[in-house]
Amino acid sequence: MEVILLDRIQNLGDLGDVVTVKPGYGRNYLLPQGKALRATAANREVYEARKAELLKKAAESTSAAKARAEAIAKLGTVTISSRASEEGKLYGSVGPREVALALTEAGVATDKEEVVMDTPMREVGEADVTVHLYAEVDQDIKVIVQAEETS
Repeated sequence: MEVILLDRIQNLGDLGDVVTVKPGYGRNYLLPQGKALRATAANREVYEARKAELLKKAAESTSAAKARAEAIAKLGTVTISSRASEEGKLYGSVGPREVALALTEAGVATDKEEVVMDTPMREVGEADVTVHLYAEVDQDIKVIVQAEETS
């Protein structure tokens, strides 16, 4: 299935590129999300008419993502408290949801889908986590998990 990209998509292409994707990916993700149009003659004309508007929107999204990346860089570290055993093993784990919540509480609005972690943290300690804000805009942050104080 050939589509015209209406946004920059990592590992696929840039705005305006005509790419071939699997039909399910096109029908179930790209088209409903408004990230692409089917590559027909009529849609090529629609794209050319909206090209300036789409380029402006992409530039705004990139600049907003860079501003959020700078805010995350200023934070440097995020500390998360969680219940843990005396050996330092967590009761549960700290995953993307908890990291995104901690970043949001620190003043940088972040979704859990933007937090990239190989595996959830299951012990007290530190880890470097990548926050993927927009295509080619990533920011690393140090996450410190500490044992929650019990009374």
